[in-house]
Amino acid sequence: MAGTTTRRRRFAAAFVAVMSLLLGMSLATPARADLQNPRQAFLRSSVSGLFLHWGLRTSPQHTNCAQWEADVTNGGWTPGYWVSEAQKLHAQYIVLAAFHSRLGYARPWPSSIPGSCRTSRDFLGELISAANAQGLKVILYMTDDPQWHNEGLSSGDWLDSAAYSTYKGHTVDLTTRDGFGEFSYDNILEVTNRYPNLSGFWIDNDNAYWESHDLYEQIYQLRPSYTISNNNEDTPIMDMISNEQKTGMSPSYDYPQAVYTAAPRLIEADFKLPSTGAWWYDGSNPSVDRKLTLGRLVTNAGSSIKALMAETAQVNGKFPSNQEAFNDFADDYLDQIWPSLNGTEGGGYMYGGLKPGFWNNGAHGVTTISKTNPNLHYIHVVTPPSGSTLQVRDNGYRITGVTNLRTGAALSFTQADGTLTISGVSGWDPYDTVFKVTSSGREGVYTGVTVGATASASGHAASAAGDGNYLTYWDSNKTTPVSLTYDLGSAKAVRYIGINQREDSVSYARSDTEQSARIQDYRVYVSSNGTSWGSPIKTGTLLSQRGVQFIDLPATTTRYVRLEVVDTYAASTDTTRYKRLRVDETWIGGSYAGSGAGGGTTSIEAETGTLNGSAVAAACATCSGGAKVRFIGNNSANHDTLTVNAATAGTRQLTVYAEVDGTRSFFVSVNGGTGAELPMTGSSWSTPTTATMNVSLNAGANTLRFYNNGANAPDLDKITIS
Repeated sequence: MAGTTTRRRRFAAAFVAVMSLLLGMSLATPARADLQNPRQAFLRSSVSGLFLHWGLRTSPQHTNCAQWEADVTNGGWTPGYWVSEAQKLHAQYIVLAAFHSRLGYARPWPSSIPGSCRTSRDFLGELISAANAQGLKVILYMTDDPQWHNEGLSSGDWLDSAAYSTYKGHTVDLTTRDGFGEFSYDNILEVTNRYPNLSGFWIDNDNAYWESHDLYEQIYQLRPSYTISNNNEDTPIMDMISNEQKTGMSPSYDYPQAVYTAAPRLIEADFKLPSTGAWWYDGSNPSVDRKLTLGRLVTNAGSSIKALMAETAQVNGKFPSNQEAFNDFADDYLDQIWPSLNGTEGGGYMYGGLKPGFWNNGAHGVTTISKTNPNLHYIHVVTPPSGSTLQVRDNGYRITGVTNLRTGAALSFTQADGTLTISGVSGWDPYDTVFKVTSSGREGVYTGVTVGATASASGHAASAAGDGNYLTYWDSNKTTPVSLTYDLGSAKAVRYIGINQREDSVSYARSDTEQSARIQDYRVYVSSNGTSWGSPIKTGTLLSQRGVQFIDLPATTTRYVRLEVVDTYAASTDTTRYKRLRVDETWIGGSYAGSGAGGGTTSIEAETGTLNGSAVAAACATCSGGAKVRFIGNNSANHDTLTVNAATAGTRQLTVYAEVDGTRSFFVSVNGGTGAELPMTGSSWSTPTTATMNVSLNAGANTLRFYNNGANAPDLDKITIS
């Protein structure tokens, strides 16, 4: 029997070797990036997965595979329990980690390959069948790391090099990276052949043996439906990169701040639900931080990142009581907001949507956008503002309605200056207040704009930043200062620049060698001819934050706009990202959403206008924007001219905000016409007052001049057009 067994093992080893050789000979192309592939469909449609570390070192630790298997079976292990708990978490896939470098390298399936623990009962096969029956996928964790081959043992080794060497017919040291790479290579191919309904592998790191023996190509050829995920190492041929347990962000739940890979690359974030303790069950029962866990799930969804949530199964497969309690809670909680997570993409990135991140009065969260309806949005307020009002940048979407997703109650909102303001929120959910936001599309964004640059890397010209295609991007070729120039084709009204920078770096400095490659200081110029630029009309600093960014400009009419990037965030210690700048898409906004006919309000600060004569901007603590314009009037040469953009011609209501002690008048001239008098009465030069009048606007840019021929006018704070 012993001789027969040996011959069978040698035959199996020979079979694997021959299959590897034949497949390797049939490969037409070397390993390459497969950014998008039909096999990835289930992962791309997923929100999250359940990560299960479960093996020999699950407490109480076993050193004998047969005894562990007996205790698992006698303890009542069933795959249906894991499937049910995954469903409570609303997960779409399960990752099983048993062949793990710190779990004793157990294989919970009957393997013909000696070298580490293997069971007689097919736990993996049973899990695949149970999950598939409920519409869930199973992915198997594999590793190439032998460094903990004797951890937790007083003597001996988790790995049996002698048995594997006999099986292979040559000496193999499983405690070395090359030797273990050969061992894991054989195991991966064995599993690939045996389990057609497995959905792929989640692989910790990479191995030179795998690469030299074309492992990944063989998997894709044998099982075209399999996906391959890689942990912490962005290996291009693999379908997805997973980022493990990132910490240090503020707020702590905003995991995407630590991600350094740009969509549409499939990206995953894996983290422990009990944030303390080992990845596997160690005999403790730590609590699950609901705020941290739900915040991570939501912010990942808001960045199109898959959340792989790790729970610690005991030997019998059951989770400790605190984790079970969280799953029960999550089941109902996620039901209430599921439409805002499932079937959506992260908002403010390559898919469009409202701006995510840091909002007003300490608020923070993300937005999502429907995959099937580009005008349906959701705002996830994970950290609420102080007060009852939320302000979110609208990214050019004309908002038509806001409701509380849980209750369906309509909420009051206004839209002005590119910002959606939701008011009257009487209570904030402790974990995630979700608003359903409908829009009628984007407006005020120019198309057909030509974009050029003073420097570009080969294959990444500036035109890629204005082509509407997020699969292309402009690369500045590590040049700063560097400029992007926008040619609008003719003189047009300009109000802001929108920018989606490439999200291929962290948004905060994790270390001296892992920093943000985003715009820091900038200057904006305009020109009528593309050669004479004058002084900048705006200077400032963009924050190192993910998602769409905006640079608001004083209302002006011009043909050419130049954005000069003075510097970026990464320091010279990060040689990969120092001076690197990449932009997926950028655009010019000619007007703010809602400024045209049919609704919405546009607000314009007086100090942003063109000041003539004695008219001058002055600080004002009680004024909008902290400033007002003084000394208008007494002569028509002393005036302030503001530019107002209208989507269509028609009558609008002009509201003027000013400060005056007594009664004084503005004369308001529209597009150079005869001025109409607007008297204003107030009680103090430090208390704003308002007056309204109707004005007739043309489609496009309009000028409103505020003056007084024979007397002094009030101090002008701002105007709104609605």
